Amino acid sequence: MTKRKVIEIDRDKCNGCGLCTTACAEGALALDEEKKAYLVHEIYCDGLGACLDVCPTGALKVVEREAPDYDPKATLEHVIKIRGPEAAHLVHGACPETGESSSPRPRFEEVCGCPGSAMMVFPEERGAEDGSSSIDNQPASALPSELRQWPIQLHLVSPYAPYFEGCDLLVAADCTAFSHGNFHRSFLKGKRLIIACPKLDDTNNYVEKLAEIIRYNKPRRVTTVIMSVPCCSGLYRMVEQAIRLSGESLIPEKFVVSPDGSMTVQHRK
Repeated sequence: MTKRKVIEIDRDKCNGCGLCTTACAEGALALDEEKKAYLVHEIYCDGLGACLDVCPTGALKVVEREAPDYDPKATLEHVIKIRGPEAAHLVHGACPETGESSSPRPRFEEVCGCPGSAMMVFPEERGAEDGSSSIDNQPASALPSELRQWPIQLHLVSPYAPYFEGCDLLVAADCTAFSHGNFHRSFLKGKRLIIACPKLDDTNNYVEKLAEIIRYNKPRRVTTVIMSVPCCSGLYRMVEQAIRLSGESLIPEKFVVSPDGSMTVQHRK
């Protein structure tokens, strides 16, 4: 056995809602006779913590301890048995067609089955809008988007999405793109994007997920863009904590945008 991350359940906090059992694509969680969540088997738990996002009572957390390795092949067989073959494509790290473990970097569509979260990679060069579309009879912008991937929200991105590998990573607060008029050219160009709100999001697993993205993909550099409002500084602290947790030697760049769109640089390499 090796030391790795697995889910831990506080039975006293569990209210038996069962949301975690459906959120876990690997079928690692179930309800017992007392209507309390329990871990069916450690080999079915990938340790990524998708269940944390839906637990209304905070009964779940990811801990690092001695446990058998996650087994994608056994997990695939388990999911087919309890949920049927149609659910198999959601299993992290396993190929439904062969039942074998996938390559070290699993296909994104095997990690997340939500259609709105399906991976999309956009070409580097895209033509500008022709201006024919309009909002309130105003011509659309002729400037092309610098966004190069989808999804972008931290809850939805997969740490194993191939577009993160060796990238320049941009972690931006949600409001920054609306406040800074030149966000795409000033910050986004040439980078892969993750957005989050430290005030309104459920951030319980954000540090761990960012750390996994950084540890697994080893980005060349990390840039953060936050708002000047006090609550937004929490996002930069999460990025700092995630880098320390990942073990990588990175110092994140920090840009602060005011609500009026002006910008200050508080740290830049």
